[in-house]
Amino acid sequence: MSDTAPNLLTVNALTKAYPGVVANSEVSFTIAEGEVHALLGENGAGKSTLVKMIYGLVRPDSGSMTLRGQPYEPSEPRAARASGVAMVFQHFSLFDALNVAENIALGMENPPPQRQLAGRIREVSETYGLPLDPESMVGNLSAGERQRVEIIRCLLQDPKLLIMDEPTSVLTPQEVDILFETLKKLSAEGTAILYISHKLEEIRTLCDSATILRLGKVVNTCNPREQTARDMAEMMVGETLHVPTREARDLGEVIVKVSNLSVSSENAFGTSLKDINFEVRAGEVLGIGGVAGNGQDELLSALSGETRAKAGAVHVKGKPVGDLGPNERRSLAILAAPEERLGHAAAPDMSLIENALLTGAIRENLTHRGFLKWDAVKAFADRVIESFDVRTPGARNAARSLSGGNLQKFVVGREVLQRPDVLVVNQPTWGVDASAAAAIRQSLLDLTSKGAAVIVISQDLDELMEISDRFAALNEGRLSDPRPAQGLTVDEIGLMMGGAHGMEVAHVDA
Repeated sequence: MSDTAPNLLTVNALTKAYPGVVANSEVSFTIAEGEVHALLGENGAGKSTLVKMIYGLVRPDSGSMTLRGQPYEPSEPRAARASGVAMVFQHFSLFDALNVAENIALGMENPPPQRQLAGRIREVSETYGLPLDPESMVGNLSAGERQRVEIIRCLLQDPKLLIMDEPTSVLTPQEVDILFETLKKLSAEGTAILYISHKLEEIRTLCDSATILRLGKVVNTCNPREQTARDMAEMMVGETLHVPTREARDLGEVIVKVSNLSVSSENAFGTSLKDINFEVRAGEVLGIGGVAGNGQDELLSALSGETRAKAGAVHVKGKPVGDLGPNERRSLAILAAPEERLGHAAAPDMSLIENALLTGAIRENLTHRGFLKWDAVKAFADRVIESFDVRTPGARNAARSLSGGNLQKFVVGREVLQRPDVLVVNQPTWGVDASAAAAIRQSLLDLTSKGAAVIVISQDLDELMEISDRFAALNEGRLSDPRPAQGLTVDEIGLMMGGAHGMEVAHVDA
């Protein structure tokens, strides 16, 4: 980006309030043409509301915006796109049963004929190093390829400002490198990029400047390349960042034993599990990595009881539980927190009180002779909110009213506070800020210090290396042999994630 590049977008004193909370309070900043501008803040800081106002999804209560020197007041996303503003959301909006070209056409105001559109997709995808076959069924694509569909859909509109919300949360390190090359090329051509991410090392690598929000207000700006990741994290939270620590401990007896677990996926575009084998001991964290879509959801379902398996395929404390359902496993202190927050881990339109009841009824004794003990249910919800610093006006608020990161804290906290002997969690810190991520990881380590066996499924390799005792990788529904996490190199992890099942990989001395 040129130091003399003219301003593209100016945001002046934008304010937006909802009942019980001010999401944004007089937020002001500018983005120059070709600038890669980071928007940082802890969960609930107001980032999502702010970009929704820029994209026309939310109308501000007060304040103003200008785009290329002209008043900019998008009444809906269609108006934003017509003005040259595009957005790639954290959650993809694609139809599995349609091909790439058909999905892209659905997001265009006046799509050209399919053959012409397919040609444009090939041209643009090759130009920006994001190869895509327009005829491929989206249901068969990896998470990284799905994101390419969303990006290409935006690029076909020739945007002047591209907003990206947590774009690398489901990508491999290699896919992140490809994405960054694409974004640098767009920046060099004059496209401005507003980039939201909790991965602060990425911000330092990619971004020219950063605006930092806290509780809806701008509290700082910086050049990320001149700051450490820790410095930026502490600007976000306004206090010293605590790094997770673990007590030295001897591992206990085998708590979880999985033997020859094979389960067919219930999703037509899912991945069936094939002959999974591993053990987890008391006090141990087993980290399971892999690119999204390689059987992570299916593995959690098989361990939580949502998907039944042969009775002998899963043993907990020597007892066969493979054919038991979720409630029967909860009564045995086997708990789980799935990746999909809204609709799977939590019911969107139910209150946090009701969502606390959904999984806590058995372990927390929240019923009596068929009647709900509402005072006890609310007390449990309040305990989760307080213990995990869930930012919400109150426990009676609906789950969908929370920011993604705050809902994640609630979902994980709800399971951790039930004192599980076995906890299986998929993407525990997805979309969570640095401070909250550290707190969640610490809570998982604290469980192991009490003798629990913890299985963490994650696409965040830094997270897995930080907290895991052993590491394994899922690829096409198969699990590599678990290896001690200490001393594993990126190359070794890459081989495991790429499908080196049962292969001898050169060991590195710790």
